[in-house]
Amino acid sequence: MSISEYSPSIGSVSPEYALLGFLSLDSAHGYELHQKLTAELGQVWHLSQSQIYSILNRLERKGLIQGTLQEQKKLPPKRLYKLTTAGQERFDDWLGSSSRPSARVIRIEFITRLFFAYSRDPDMAVQLVEEQIADTQARLQQLEDIQFTQPTGKIFNQMGLDLRIRQLNSILDWLISCRETLANSQKGAPTA
Repeated sequence: MSISEYSPSIGSVSPEYALLGFLSLDSAHGYELHQKLTAELGQVWHLSQSQIYSILNRLERKGLIQGTLQEQKKLPPKRLYKLTTAGQERFDDWLGSSSRPSARVIRIEFITRLFFAYSRDPDMAVQLVEEQIADTQARLQQLEDIQFTQPTGKIFNQMGLDLRIRQLNSILDWLISCRETLANSQKGAPTA
């Protein structure tokens, strides 16, 4: 994928896709979604229960999920959410897109996408890492080319580019480590 072809959702790095992803695995109540998000992606997303419910309401208004009330004995009814066809299509489109190679997007969006790709098919996760490595290498080359052409007197531009290049090199090392971890997990070997 070329660097200009990333999904349009990337600018926002939205937690909506994490919730759609969990609902693609199984229907759930808001509290259950919060528990799953915390257990599986708690180091990536930091959302309160009220934020989860706000996002669920927005997704329902958009027609991406559907909630139905379930009666409970001696407790108020709770809402069970499931994906609609439109929600599944939206999630699948996002899952198949690439993440822009930047520290924040990789840390949040890519790891979320990797989790759901692995949940669906470990081979899909490996492919996702391979594509991200290629995209990151291409972006790194672009930044190094820009750095080479910067006037020597523009020290803050030089420092900014140097920081971005160092971040991408670190991300590239991490992606290579992810590839090894996924390969080992598929072989049944212990992961680092």
